[in-house]
Amino acid sequence: MDRHLVARGAQRAPFRRFALWIAPWAVMLVLGAYAIYLCLSKGLNQTNMDNRFAFGLWIFLDLSIIALGAGAFFTGFLVYIMKRHELRAVLSSAVVLGFICYSGAILILMVDVGQPLRAWFTFWHPNVHSMLTEVTFCITCYLTVLAIEYAPILMKNRKLKDIPAFLVFEFELHKVMPILAGVGTFLSFFHQGSLGGLYGVLQGRPFAFREGIGIWPTTFFLFIVSAVAAGPSFILLTTWLVSKISGKRLVTDNVSRLLARISGILLIVYVLLKSVDTLGWLNKTVPEFGLSGMSFFLWAPFNVWILFLEVVVFGLVPALLLLAGNKQLRVGWLVFSSFLVCCGILLNRFVMTIQTLSLPTLPFDKFMLYSPSWQEVAAFLFVVAYGVIVYSLSFRYLRLFPQEAGAIRLQGD
Repeated sequence: MDRHLVARGAQRAPFRRFALWIAPWAVMLVLGAYAIYLCLSKGLNQTNMDNRFAFGLWIFLDLSIIALGAGAFFTGFLVYIMKRHELRAVLSSAVVLGFICYSGAILILMVDVGQPLRAWFTFWHPNVHSMLTEVTFCITCYLTVLAIEYAPILMKNRKLKDIPAFLVFEFELHKVMPILAGVGTFLSFFHQGSLGGLYGVLQGRPFAFREGIGIWPTTFFLFIVSAVAAGPSFILLTTWLVSKISGKRLVTDNVSRLLARISGILLIVYVLLKSVDTLGWLNKTVPEFGLSGMSFFLWAPFNVWILFLEVVVFGLVPALLLLAGNKQLRVGWLVFSSFLVCCGILLNRFVMTIQTLSLPTLPFDKFMLYSPSWQEVAAFLFVVAYGVIVYSLSFRYLRLFPQEAGAIRLQGD
């Protein structure tokens, strides 16, 4: 029965092998669901968050997967608005990844709020002076856009294609895709920026506070540029992983090199802006608070090496490799560079979330390290398992890569 659900022309592993692949992720999902139940039934005392660390592992997860999910809106923007039609080869995969990232972010936010039954308060009683209100509205609206974009992919299932009404609906949806791509780009730009702007306006946290450009702190723009730079790299990395696991060459090298070139150019821009921002913060913003910039890097494990790692090792180095790899390097080096880019975006969100709250801001404050509880870790892994399962099911029963019909088996498979 299972083989009749697989897309026509696609070769998939036997269901028993697929079930073995899903099994450990399902166990992780169940464990995470139990941890979420504890947090919702007993309260946030199940976590190690407190008044000092109101932002913990879950907010780090949200910031990270939303940044990586930027590949969805940016790929749609490049295909429908910029007319880079060669990227259609990864567009469906990008939409699925975006849907997973944004739905996972909203799910963990509901747990983080602690009272999901009151989640509607954000919409009915919005705080119009809060950046989080704008983020909530934009994320919710963009998840709706992603669900609509996911619908025609879902209808490519061989059983659903046999229903004439679904074929008509899919055809009509394709007509509005450019509009949805434009709306998604608008929504994503603003909420990516507002997530960064949230930290940039924290005057009580000099480590995160930044001067403004107009009404926006510089972190508003840095979060946007870093997300769109990491998005293509995440698409390249996940496509390579799926290709290796499935044993199929799902996209051509030209598509991989184009993604690498786009990511490299944007990453160079980000590194330059990040460097200028850091220098301005060290020489102007921090001294105005009566502090020394280097005082923020005296506390282990957040020494100055972490800034070097973010800007140089995970920023400048992969940017140069991605640009050089446009014609010279093998795809394997591009994948490695994309991995470094994704590590860089994770490190940046970690620094903004954890390091910002760890550092003392008053003379009588102490340096504090935050360690998440097992419930927080399990809920984190729940989102990871959820993403792997949803993508695995989508890859098995839908056609995410148009070139797969002519794909060849990789060497040794």
